[in-house]
Amino acid sequence: MKRRLPRPQELAPLLQFRKPRLNLTRRRLESALTIEDLRRIAKRRTPKAAFDYTDGAAEEELSLARARQAFRDIEFHPTILRDVAKVDTGATVLGDRAALPFGIAPTGFTRLMQTEGEIAGAHAAARAGIPFSLSTLGTTSIEDVKAANPHGRNWFQLYMWKDRDRSMALVGRAAAAGFDTLLVTVDVPVAGARLRDTRNGMSIPPALTLRTVLDAVPHPGWWFDLLTTEPLSFASLDRWPGTVAQYLDTMFDPTVTFEDLAWIKTQWPNKLVVKGIQTLEDAKSVVDLGVDGIVLSNHGGRQLDRAPVPFHLLPSVAREVGRDTEVLLDTGIMSGADVVAAVAMGARFTLVGRAYLYGLMAGGEAGVDRAIEILSG
Repeated sequence: MKRRLPRPQELAPLLQFRKPRLNLTRRRLESALTIEDLRRIAKRRTPKAAFDYTDGAAEEELSLARARQAFRDIEFHPTILRDVAKVDTGATVLGDRAALPFGIAPTGFTRLMQTEGEIAGAHAAARAGIPFSLSTLGTTSIEDVKAANPHGRNWFQLYMWKDRDRSMALVGRAAAAGFDTLLVTVDVPVAGARLRDTRNGMSIPPALTLRTVLDAVPHPGWWFDLLTTEPLSFASLDRWPGTVAQYLDTMFDPTVTFEDLAWIKTQWPNKLVVKGIQTLEDAKSVVDLGVDGIVLSNHGGRQLDRAPVPFHLLPSVAREVGRDTEVLLDTGIMSGADVVAAVAMGARFTLVGRAYLYGLMAGGEAGVDRAIEILSG
């Protein structure tokens, strides 16, 4: 082989150096190519108790693992020689369009994960053109979420408390603020056995114990943000001296029945969706009440270990009640391929919780944008 020295003009196109990224957050987020990448960044940047609250599930965490495995087991069968030059990734759900076939699920104690909390999620959802859901246990008021996403779609998630008047006062505020959908969660009669939270002594707000002080050393930014921004507050309380599980057990009402659900429907003027359906029989029962949609969900595996896998339940439910109501799905979604699989198997729409929170913990509002970008890719 004959060799020669390269000419300078031949080397020039190869010597292209990237400009240094001075914004460390941007650089960190750009290196994340998957939701799992965001999870690893979040774990490094967040104290153990807060990260485990998001990352963990009930007991042995089998329900969560099985839900994620169900998506991995799917095999796509692509067809060929179709014109795919123009692809519409949007979806019509509950009476309006969303730019993508997923929205942000309701999550509790969100500002505990990262101080920008629900406002970051609402802003990101507005930019992406997808719904944002606020939890009863959210750390931002209904009115502030509306202000953060004034022209987008806001959904409110309701836990029916033992104090019915207090619950319905929140519902009234959501209606007054223009929230277009109420998600009534029905799979939490009592708190799940979330062992990570118990071991970590997870409290509301986080207590400055010897353990948390030691954990603060590698996470000074998180603690600085917590201590120099508005104190954590909740729709239901300002402070609780016990663990999360103890608080939930004092609040949730285990007596709620189908009759109560029917009554809630009469109190809400807009779309009503029942979240936490785990059997075909229950799906049929709530559809008979005339609800606008159901969410197949086992609460992200956070309530009952060994619960049914929502993705496995999806085909039969979509087949039996999909003509009468809209079928949504959550639990276990960690990629855009998971969203595609859910839609292909009959879901009208999907919701993502942990994936959004991993982005939030990894980089605040920019991290939520990155999570949405990854899921939509």
